[in-house]
Amino acid sequence: MIGIINYEVRTYRTEDNNWDDQMSVIEYLGKRSNGVLVVYGMLLISGIGVLDYLSGPELGVSLFYLLPISLITWFVGLRVGLSASFVSAFIWLAVAILNRDPQRTVFVPYWNALVRLGFFIVVVFLQDSLKKEQRRARIDPLTRIGNRRHFFQIANSELERSRRYNRPFTVAYMDLDNFKTVNDTLGHKAGDSLLKAVAATIKEHIRSTDTAARLGGDEFALFLPETEAEAARIFFDKLNRQLLEAMQKKNWPVTFSIGVITFTTSPDSVDDMVAGVDALMYSAKTDDKNFIKYELFE
Repeated sequence: MIGIINYEVRTYRTEDNNWDDQMSVIEYLGKRSNGVLVVYGMLLISGIGVLDYLSGPELGVSLFYLLPISLITWFVGLRVGLSASFVSAFIWLAVAILNRDPQRTVFVPYWNALVRLGFFIVVVFLQDSLKKEQRRARIDPLTRIGNRRHFFQIANSELERSRRYNRPFTVAYMDLDNFKTVNDTLGHKAGDSLLKAVAATIKEHIRSTDTAARLGGDEFALFLPETEAEAARIFFDKLNRQLLEAMQKKNWPVTFSIGVITFTTSPDSVDDMVAGVDALMYSAKTDDKNFIKYELFE
């Protein structure tokens, strides 16, 4: 019967895991706002300009401008990266004019500044293209949410963060009951529309800090950082109702078997984490389908 949810809570205890206290620079920058990153980048560009001036014309340091330009492009975006390129080229030009050899032609610094600007711009576009390709490699083309690779990358990062700060998180594994029936009776186009509807409903109700992914076929996973057991129950109760309503509006005979584990202690690995929540989902599916089963891992 649609809407009936079974709750099953188990508690596991594991030995405390050792974790590394050091945070990588990339992880730190990835958590900063765009405004803060732009300020960091511009300060670094200015510092390189001062170093360029103090080192004199004999020692070239223009290559170092690529560091803040690349960081701004990667974390903030193409347009701001182009702006950083123009600022870097202008600062280099100002330094070159101040340090100019009187015997050199007056137009040489301007020409060199244009060459450097062109080089900076090429690097910015190449880096932006690389970032877009990496983003596409992490997105499921049908549902437009994360794919399996993206989920495992986020889970690895969040697992390390949980170990560092000893914070709880919740992971869910979801399987669509009777999805094959929809494909067989209504066709694959209807099945694709159903998967899109599921993904859209999930995206509508999760937080910006949460991660949703389609792991393959009709299986979805969610990662909810900073989420304790009671908050997870409230959330998945509501999400399940919203999903069932979306299915009923289209007369799709689909329900949801969901396994949810709240971790107060980090598991040994992401593989162990996914295996545990997958097994819990399978248990919900084999019992009677349309169940949510909960466990507490501590």
